Amino acid sequence: MSKTFRPYEPDQIFLMPISMQEWLPGNHLAYFISDVVDNLDLSAITQRYAGEERGYPPYHPAMMVKVLLYAYCIGVASSRKIEKRLCEDIAFRVLAANNTPDFRTISDFRKDHLRALAGLFLQVLKLCRKAGLVKLGHVALDGTKIKANASKHKAMSYKRMKEEEARLEAEVAELLKKAEAVDEEEDQWYGKDTRGDELPKELAFRESRLKKIREAKVALEAEARLEAEKSPEKGEAVVPRDKAQRNFTDPDSHIMPAPGGKHFIQAYNAQVAVDSAHQVIVAAEVTNKPTDRGQAEPMMEVVKVNTGQLPCQMSADAGYFSSDAVKNLTARGIDVYMPPDKMGHRFTLPPAPRGRIPKCLSIVDRMRRKLRTKKGKESYGLRKELPEPVFGQIKQVRGFDQFLLRGSDKVSSEWKVICTGHNLLKLFRVCGRGLFGQEVLAVAPA
Repeated sequence: MSKTFRPYEPDQIFLMPISMQEWLPGNHLAYFISDVVDNLDLSAITQRYAGEERGYPPYHPAMMVKVLLYAYCIGVASSRKIEKRLCEDIAFRVLAANNTPDFRTISDFRKDHLRALAGLFLQVLKLCRKAGLVKLGHVALDGTKIKANASKHKAMSYKRMKEEEARLEAEVAELLKKAEAVDEEEDQWYGKDTRGDELPKELAFRESRLKKIREAKVALEAEARLEAEKSPEKGEAVVPRDKAQRNFTDPDSHIMPAPGGKHFIQAYNAQVAVDSAHQVIVAAEVTNKPTDRGQAEPMMEVVKVNTGQLPCQMSADAGYFSSDAVKNLTARGIDVYMPPDKMGHRFTLPPAPRGRIPKCLSIVDRMRRKLRTKKGKESYGLRKELPEPVFGQIKQVRGFDQFLLRGSDKVSSEWKVICTGHNLLKLFRVCGRGLFGQEVLAVAPA
């Protein structure tokens, strides 16, 4: 007797339509994303369509937002890959209700509504607070270098800019002289199918390159003047350093040391402040400064703007330390744990001396002594336990190791969207689609 198998009929035709709600398990992330978006305020997106009566009807903004947020949650950022998933992936098909916008439509929607999409970060953060995922007892601050959408090989130093500017000016002048000398031979010079008034290709290329170099040179000089104005007591020169660089594809990005410091990348410095309760990101910003110095106070201010209050404690590594930052943050009621000296992962602080920390010590020495106490070691230890796993989840697990967009404003908004996806996953793991999750989602965002 032969074995009997379950029916398998690939060409089966269904007489009754199938509900897409049956394609995925009820507790699937896609349904949770759909529930969340249905309870978010999308007026910043929908109001752009107000008054548009002409043209083919666009895809529904709620559907596009659901698809994009789900894509970021599972590590799919490319618009072309999203288009492919909309055809092949059941979860994407459910969210899109079998709509299949092409990659250009997806890309344009993201670009056109980037600021509004970044604004969803605050709404999702409020849902996380409502669900009890944010306590603000301790917030850890850290930054990571993320590649810019630009090649480091398409950058030029200020010294080379000056040399190239002089060389190109001479070449342009020489080509113009030659062009004037061959005016009577226009047919041979320009070709038979042209009007005769076009620029020679060589000249056009050099003039466009010269224009880019001059624009980059002016930008570097402006940055140098701004830095000199910020710290006139240091007597800094108004002229940029010879090694100061500018990238031609994404001028806002800078060459920075990659994680580990063994090589350099064209990148941005992505900052996060992470709450200790459930590793929820409570602040997300981007800077083009290679170091983290000067970011502690601004990031704590962003935390206050986003949540309405400052954390009780904060920790950050030595790159953020400055005496002024510690003094100002402490004055605002924050218990700061920020070493003045660089400490490796395996570095072990010796025990602190007995007794209270003397008041006569400097801010640097007081911090050194504070970090040697039992409480100091425990509090600073959270700095390693909170942001680093978050960066690991974003960069290694979900594959966001390079920005898609260019320019500081666009990159900053893209980073907030990425962090929104991270917080949505935290919310999903706690709430799911259960009763509690529905209660949280029932709260209309402010």
